[in-house]
Amino acid sequence: MAETTDIRERLRRFLIRAMSRLHGGVYRMSRGRILDRVAGMPVLLLMTTGRGSGRRRTAALTYFRDGADLVVIGSFGGSDLPPAWWLNLQRDPRASVVIGGTTSKVMARAASAEEHDRLWPLVIETHPGYARYQRRTGRPIPIVLLTPRRSD
Repeated sequence: MAETTDIRERLRRFLIRAMSRLHGGVYRMSRGRILDRVAGMPVLLLMTTGRGSGRRRTAALTYFRDGADLVVIGSFGGSDLPPAWWLNLQRDPRASVVIGGTTSKVMARAASAEEHDRLWPLVIETHPGYARYQRRTGRPIPIVLLTPRRSD
């Protein structure tokens, strides 16, 4: 039974990564005119630096705004493992986002406990699936704030 669960979990993570790559490719080629929303939420492309490879990595993520910050959720579909993009940002918080055809530099950080408590109800109100993801995993799902930056 545990082996079946492990295989199912690995398959789910593989499919999430594959869908994100496909989504990102279509989004980029259409300059954000196609697949700019998922489940009613807007989508951005997040470019990070791979923590092991040093290569540019891209993830398509839903987001919302909190003042000047962009808010993304490190759910990885409720996996017990955090998403690679979040691990990359923990190593190097400098990143870029593409919204539509516009690229902007951002600095990432985890929401503070107070910010998390304030934002989590908005997250699950916007997309109730995040509450299911949180129930599915034992790890706290991070809320990540992407703050615009002017230069390195």
